[in-house]
Order: sequence, then C-alpha cells, then structure tokens
Amino acid sequence: MNNTLTLCLEIIFWFALFIVFYTYLGYGIVLYILVKLKELFVKPVKRSLPSADEALPEVTLFITAFNEEDVVDEKMENSLELDYPADKLRIVWVTDGSDDGTNDRLQTRWQGKATVYFQPLRQGKTAAMTRGMTLIDTPLVVFTDANTMVNREAIREIVLAFQDPKVGCVAGEKRIAVQTKDGAAAGGEGIYWKYESTLKALDARLYSAVGAAGELFAVRRELFEAMEPDTLLDDFILSLRITMKGYTIAYCTNAYAVESGSADMREEEKRKVRIAAGGLQSIWRLRPLLNPFRYGVLSFQYTSHRVLRWSVTPFLLFALLPLNVAILLLGGSSVFYGVLLGLQVLFYVLGYWGYYLSTRQIKNKLLFIPYYFLFMNVNVLKGIRYLKKKKGSGAWEKAKRAEK
Repeated sequence: MNNTLTLCLEIIFWFALFIVFYTYLGYGIVLYILVKLKELFVKPVKRSLPSADEALPEVTLFITAFNEEDVVDEKMENSLELDYPADKLRIVWVTDGSDDGTNDRLQTRWQGKATVYFQPLRQGKTAAMTRGMTLIDTPLVVFTDANTMVNREAIREIVLAFQDPKVGCVAGEKRIAVQTKDGAAAGGEGIYWKYESTLKALDARLYSAVGAAGELFAVRRELFEAMEPDTLLDDFILSLRITMKGYTIAYCTNAYAVESGSADMREEEKRKVRIAAGGLQSIWRLRPLLNPFRYGVLSFQYTSHRVLRWSVTPFLLFALLPLNVAILLLGGSSVFYGVLLGLQVLFYVLGYWGYYLSTRQIKNKLLFIPYYFLFMNVNVLKGIRYLKKKKGSGAWEKAKRAEK
C-alpha cells in the first residue's frame, strides 16, 4: 500500500515540478528553439517608412489619466519631443473624474497643444478608453500612461511595425528605471521585466506577442472594441481580442516606455494582486483562445506564457514542498529526495532572507530573484480572493500599472 501511495505521490511531484519548470524556464527554451527553426526557412521581411513625412499616417497619442497633476508637465514635454511630424500627431487626454489640477494645467500651459476630453463622472479607466475612442478619427492610436516617458523615436517605430498589414496591434517595451539604491520592489521588477521582454520578443518572432502592456501599445482604430466596464487588464484583453480576429501583435523593442519601479513591496503587492486577479478574469473572458484547433500556435503561446502562470502553476509550486516531505516519510529515496528537499528549503530561506533585507532597506540583487519569484506566486493566490471581492465592480484604482 505504501509503495503504491509513494509512486502516486512521486508522479504528482514530478508532474508539478515539470509544469513549474516549463512555465518559468522551459517555455523560453522551447520558444527559442522554435524561433531559430522557423527563421532557418522563413526570413524576416524588412520594411521601411515612406520617405516623405507627408505620406505618414495620422496618429493619436491617447493618454487616459485620473488626477495626474504632478506629471502633466513632464508628460507633455515628453510627448512634444517625439520624432513625428507635428501636423500628423494628435495628443489626446481623457481625464474623467479628475478633480485636482490636471485639467487646469492642460488647458492653461498646454492650451492648443493637446485635446482634453473630460467628464465629471468617474466610471473607470476602461470606460474612459471606450468613451475617448468614439471621439478619435486617426487610423492609428497609441496608448500610453501619464506617468511613463516614451523614447523619442517610439511613434515612428510603431508606425513602421504597422507597415505589415497582418499587424493589428503593436506592443512597446516596458522598462523599469532601476537605480543602484532601489530596493527589492524595483530591483526584482526590473530583473523580471528584462526576462519578460526577451520572451515577448521571441513570441513575436514565432507568430505574435501574447498581449500588450498599457504603458505603451498601439492599435488600428477600426479594430478597437468596447470592453466590459469591470475589466481589470484592459490592455491585455483588447490586444488579444485583436489577435482573435486574425491579426498579430508586433513587439517593438525600439519603442519603449520608462517608469520608476514600485516604491516598496507593499505598493508592489497591491499591483501584483490586482494583475493576478485580472489575469484570472482574462482567462475566462478569452477562453476561446484555449482551443488549439482554432487558434493553433497562438493558443500554444497564450497557454504557455500566460494561462499557466495565472492558474495552476502557483498551486503546483507550493505543493512541491509538502509532496517532497510526504515522499520521504513514506520511504522514498532518502538521498535523492533529501537533496531535492534541501534545495527547496534553501530556496525558501533565500527568499525569506531577501524579504528580511528588504524590510531593512538593504540591497542585494541576488536575493531579489528568489524573493520576487515567491512574492509573485503568492500574489497570484491572493488574486483569487481579490477577484471575488471585486466581482462586478468597475473601480479604477490609483495603482494602475499592469504586467502582461
């Protein structure tokens, strides 16, 4: 009886370990191999912009903001410095519900430089996007956050990506401005986004990036569709619904948005929990994408890169330790499983040590990795509770920066 039970637990243990490995490292390896194989037979097409600025398409820079008085000037200065013909670039702010100095600032210092669409009623970011898009008539729309700064060449690079008629959405790169003095929140986030950016670039080279981040992404105006008002990850839902229409998401590393990392782990926790809840919400609302017979490679990418992270993998990760202990107690190989148990305990200890140092404002980027990894997975579990609590609510929180 013990032998049978031990065997069952070992099978579950190795299955769980495989899924955890595949989710965070294995998929990246498989993706890299598939991209190299594809590019042996299909060479990337090089495209170029029209030589004359008059032939460039009109673009709207769309900024959805709520009470962003502190960053209005910096954002406008950044927007006006973008390398794109001024008569082809329209700057639009949608500031629903703002009751600080955001609107006054835009309509005084920046009068004539930007169009402001405001309504006193605050219905949430998703509703503001939907309302604002009914007032836009340019063929391309670039979404960006008020608190992120965009590189000068970004618009031209995004327009270049749209030269491919199959591209319906362009995802810019999100970069975290990590300083030497930054703690675990910004340090861990910066390391995570470097790895995530690599995966996104490989995804796009294989077929399509899997979602876009709200800091900087663009769509063809005619492909925009209104989303449910309570949508938590509007950028992710919108971009993937575009792929469900047969288009792809291009990933543009030369168009990027820079923002500061979270001030501390408490702020980062709120953001990660909300993102995790949004991920779970997205899995349900994008459930047709789970059908590989309909969506093929895209379904494989979506499941591997997103669904596993937001669903089963965190549960399997935290099940590994008790499974390991149970196998040893039931007589499993004491040496082999003892080593595995020791490695798991060491990883958790390093993670806790990273947490302890972060509370003391002591920087150690090596320990940011296990700490931030465990931190992200714990917050996925917390996201389930958050989603239940917020179900049916369209509240737009101040912590609006999202991971995709």
